Amino acid sequence: MILIKSSTLLILGLLINLKSAEDLSGSIATIPLFNDTPCNDTNDIISYFSPGLGDGYNIRINRILTKGTQIRLKFDMEAMITEENSLSRIVTLGNNVFKLVLLNDTDNLEFNVKGHFFLLPPYLVSIKIKGEENCKEPDFGYFERHPVGAEPRPDVPDLQCGRRKGPNQLITHGILSKPGDWPWHVAIFRIERATLKYICGGTLISNTYVLTAAHCVTINNAAVLPESLGINLGKHDLIGGNPNSQERGVYEVVVHEEFVPRTLDNDIALLKMNSAVEFNSNIQPACIWFDRLKEKLTSYTVYGTVTGWGFDQTESLSTVLHEATMPMISDLDCIRSKPLFFATILNGKKFCAGHRNGTSACNGDSGGGFAVYVPYEDSRFVKSYVKGAWYVRGIVSLSVAKLDTALCDPNEYVVFTDIGAYTDWINDHMD
Repeated sequence: MILIKSSTLLILGLLINLKSAEDLSGSIATIPLFNDTPCNDTNDIISYFSPGLGDGYNIRINRILTKGTQIRLKFDMEAMITEENSLSRIVTLGNNVFKLVLLNDTDNLEFNVKGHFFLLPPYLVSIKIKGEENCKEPDFGYFERHPVGAEPRPDVPDLQCGRRKGPNQLITHGILSKPGDWPWHVAIFRIERATLKYICGGTLISNTYVLTAAHCVTINNAAVLPESLGINLGKHDLIGGNPNSQERGVYEVVVHEEFVPRTLDNDIALLKMNSAVEFNSNIQPACIWFDRLKEKLTSYTVYGTVTGWGFDQTESLSTVLHEATMPMISDLDCIRSKPLFFATILNGKKFCAGHRNGTSACNGDSGGGFAVYVPYEDSRFVKSYVKGAWYVRGIVSLSVAKLDTALCDPNEYVVFTDIGAYTDWINDHMD
């Protein structure tokens, strides 16, 4: 907050301010502060900020809120929030997702928001109060309407996710990956006869949640006990030592309510870890796909990279993480390749991908992500520190088995759960 004693400057501050604090009920009385509404569809959620944005900015919710009310906040990039009056308990769900639990009744909850990048403040994307969305039309440019020095933002959220330390070029055939290439890929283990056995892959999407396939964490259509699962993050060698790796237990298994084991419809699940992970060069979250990203892709054919410790060409479980890049295939082409199989599986919420040349996802790769690289081209400023991000577009679900075996046929297409059909489900269950 900047305090100015000069009456001349005080008058100037009032003239510059596009929305005077006197016009807004319950607003901060100290002048000068700019204020604006971060959501176009409501006037009782207000943002207050000063030139330079050195101390971040404040958001005030001018509503009667009762003790125990839960508020879920999401920003378009990495953020940190604080609340000085001890009216709420703040729970960090990810780099840009937070939950506030009110400890007392209030009629004006206020908290401070700071970003990681100077003059690039995080914009509010979502604010759910008791599970109901209260920011259906977020404004991603209101800081630029004021002389505070804010830089423009590209029309793509989640700038804090989907970045890795290695190069971003795509791979045509399955090869060994390098440590840190895929920092969101995790290994899921289950206790069987007093030993931990690797069962599936998964994708880290926040510091507390892992996305995977429902069939990986269910038995007879029921979710397995959380305490029977373990998650290894930052691993490259499945059985060897890995610098910067971490292990976590599972607090909760969230399986899609309409998961169908026979056809693997709605084959998606979330694992909430029992404690937050610490991000490092080998552990970073992937971004969650949403359909508007199609406009950002530079090619009509969508290529994604699948990683895993699944069975390789020798029909042995790989101990070192492999990667393979493959194109998405239209439903029609997929069905034509094997009508009796794919016609009964595809339902509009799945997609096929692959080359049919021996490069494929196989047993043991289930639950892992189909990661698509999305370039950012909208902002000169943003290009100076990030050129794009990786988004989890699908989840490895099932493939055609070889004749008379339980192993996959690498010369057939693979079926993935389509994340685009489950974005709301994911966001609603990450609380």
